[in-house]
Amino acid sequence: DVVVVMAGVIATEGADMPAPRMSHGQDEMVEAVLDAVPGAVVVLKNSTPVLVPWIERAPTVLEVWNQGTEDGHVVPDLLFGLVNPSGKVPTTYAAREADLLYHEHPERHPGVDEGEGFPTIRYSEGLEMGYRRFQSQGRTPLFPFGYGLSYTTFDVTNVSLSQSRMTWPKPFDVRARVTNTGDRAGAEVVQVYLGIPLEGQPPMRLVGFAKVGLEPGESREVTIRIDPGATNHPLSVWDYGSSDFVVWDGEYTVYVGTSTEDIAGELVLTLG
Repeated sequence: DVVVVMAGVIATEGADMPAPRMSHGQDEMVEAVLDAVPGAVVVLKNSTPVLVPWIERAPTVLEVWNQGTEDGHVVPDLLFGLVNPSGKVPTTYAAREADLLYHEHPERHPGVDEGEGFPTIRYSEGLEMGYRRFQSQGRTPLFPFGYGLSYTTFDVTNVSLSQSRMTWPKPFDVRARVTNTGDRAGAEVVQVYLGIPLEGQPPMRLVGFAKVGLEPGESREVTIRIDPGATNHPLSVWDYGSSDFVVWDGEYTVYVGTSTEDIAGELVLTLG
């Protein structure tokens, strides 16, 4: 027999969580189940990343977020292997509370009374939020942005660029070969990050991604086009002086991998 324990946090509006933890003693419940059944499967249904103090004792954790009306189909399909997981976390999970941006910064959360009789929140973190904070400060996350396992395994190789020097605003292509090295069909998400050659910018930013489905042993080349003129401004930085997005000349580092912490290749793209 297999024991499945489900826990999580339902999304709400109008109030902040006091801390990034599951409420109503759910962590204690998970720990108690893992004590009684060390091989128990933990299914999380959260609306936000939370601290998971029991993670080292849980052999299997499935984060399905808030699935709504399809929850009853999604969870058993994944648990029984009818569908191979291929999701990636769009957030960063911290290993400890000290790594979170509000730690020792009450002005960020829950706010500070500045004499007006109510707490005021100041966004003093600047660009150091999410995975940008972890990388800028050399912090190791529990689960990095873009992370996600599968019932099979993949290998990302032969990373290349369509050109080493870019002429603005001509798009460029990032290519990589993805191989399913396991014995089950599955899908992997190849992610492209960019390092901006400007002081004060985070080490990398996500600029593109593509999901590819592969049969066991199958290999395929993936092409991800990066358009400098796109509305997400992949190469641009906001300039307060000109009140516009600006692109800087220099050497941009292109990172290709399957999460912010699992990079298969680094390339250099020169602009200007």
